[in-house]
Amino acid sequence: MAKILVLYYSSYGHVEQLANAVAEGARAGGASVVDIKRVPETVPEQVAKNAHFKLEQSAPVATVADLEQYHAIVVGTPTRYGRMSSQMAAFLDQTGGLWARGAFNGKVGAAFTSTATQHGGQEQTLFSVIANLLHFGMIIVGLPYSHAGQMSVTEIVGGSPYGASTIAAGDGSRQPTEIDLAGARHQGELVAKTAVRLFG
Repeated sequence: MAKILVLYYSSYGHVEQLANAVAEGARAGGASVVDIKRVPETVPEQVAKNAHFKLEQSAPVATVADLEQYHAIVVGTPTRYGRMSSQMAAFLDQTGGLWARGAFNGKVGAAFTSTATQHGGQEQTLFSVIANLLHFGMIIVGLPYSHAGQMSVTEIVGGSPYGASTIAAGDGSRQPTEIDLAGARHQGELVAKTAVRLFG
C-alpha cells in the first residue's frame, strides 16, 4: 500500500498550511499512510525568536533515515532568493548514502512552495527541488491545469504546473487562500493516485 511523506520547512506557517492540505489530498487519493514531517531548524533559536519564526509546529522533526520507508515524498519549502531554503537544502544534502544505494529510484516526488511576492521565484524554487528529486531518480508529479484555480486573473493566486504555491506578502500577513489550498490538495491527491498505481 502506498505510503506518502509530506516533508516541509516553514518559517512562518505558510508552507506548513500547504503541507497539511497536500496531506489531506493524499489521503483522499487513496494512500494508506500519509505522514507530515518537518526538517530541523538550523537558525539559532534566539535569532529565530527575534525574527518571529513559528517555532511551535505540530509535525514531528524528520530524520534522513525516515525517507526510505515511503513510496512518495512531497517536498515543501519557502523561497530564498529563488531557490529552496537552506534548512531544506541542508537536510537533503545528508541523503548521499540513500542516493548511492538507489533508495529513491522509481519512487514519486513532488514540490510546493511559498514566496513573499507574485514574482519572487516560485517556479525557480520548485525547479530547485525538482532537480534534487530527479537526481534521486524519482518520478515527478506537478500541478496540472486540472487545478483550474491557478489560471485565475481576477485575484492573486499561487500555483503553477510545477507545484502548488502561495504568496505570503513581504510581512507574512497574507495567508494561503482556498484556491491555494485547493491546489495543494489536488497535487497531493495526484501524488497519491500515482503512487497507488505504482505500488498498490
